[in-house]
Amino acid sequence: MINLSTEYMGLKLKNPIMAASSGLTGTLDGVKALEKNGVAAVVLKSIFEEEILLDTNQQLKEADENPMIYSGLSETLDYIDMHIREDNLGKYLELISKAKRSLSIPVIGSINCVSHQDWMHFTKKIEEAGADALELNIFLNPADSENKEFEKAYFKVIENVLSQVSIPVAIKISKYFTRLSLSVKALSETGVSAIVMFNRFYSPDIDIDKMSLDIGKLFTTPEEQSETLRWIAIMSNKVECDLAATTGIHTGVDVVKMLLAGAQVTQIASTIYKNGPDQVARILKRIEKWMGEKGFDSVDQFRGKISKAYEGNPAAFERMQFMKYFSEIR
Repeated sequence: MINLSTEYMGLKLKNPIMAASSGLTGTLDGVKALEKNGVAAVVLKSIFEEEILLDTNQQLKEADENPMIYSGLSETLDYIDMHIREDNLGKYLELISKAKRSLSIPVIGSINCVSHQDWMHFTKKIEEAGADALELNIFLNPADSENKEFEKAYFKVIENVLSQVSIPVAIKISKYFTRLSLSVKALSETGVSAIVMFNRFYSPDIDIDKMSLDIGKLFTTPEEQSETLRWIAIMSNKVECDLAATTGIHTGVDVVKMLLAGAQVTQIASTIYKNGPDQVARILKRIEKWMGEKGFDSVDQFRGKISKAYEGNPAAFERMQFMKYFSEIR
């Protein structure tokens, strides 16, 4: 009998398909539907660092402009500051608690952050609400020319969060590092339980009729998975934590590729948006069919088989492949 079970961040999963953080995982009904259709874990829709801070700043601004009530009452302003923060977070904590009571699969909280400032206490409350793990989408955009410590910020965020919680912590990273291989290896040695590769930035387009910026593709395409596949294969034997693959994973074939490259699990969202929650069941069925055809009884039997090609000197291997294939193009 084919066994799809795996382990991720120390959590037992019934298969290697997780629902990525998105609008699909932002409601109780949404995560229930995903569990019903076969996902092994859900990463809840992220709460944004700015979401709370901006709300707080707006309320403080309005209060400060009402001298009839708030003039000179610093304690009142402090109360508003804390109340807005707690109320916003409270809704998120309530989702975690309800999801934990309603689901039998792991529930993972998510924070989308851009700094290592005063959102850190949120992580402890997420743990106390019952989250099985925490995913930090460290969204440092390479377009930011002001941040002089772009890569150091990752390590500061990790250090501060790990000092707050005892549940497993994953970090979702971009591929924009000066030396990605060295950075991923160093990040894996910080004490995080997993690295999710990769987050996806805003992708603009241009409307040539209006001559203005337009929103690009909201959902991923299968063509976008190549960089994830490449780096999972390169790093899977070199890191001290689990690797999760995401971006461009749409079918059972895509999942098999990521597992062969060495991913512990995959995270999907766009394919569910496009095809509905029952797409998960179709993906699982395709994985089982492939495993049966190849004679595999468990995921562990074939995980990382292709990553062995990258052992030794990955750069030399890729140079050889480049010369081999591109020299044959006429």
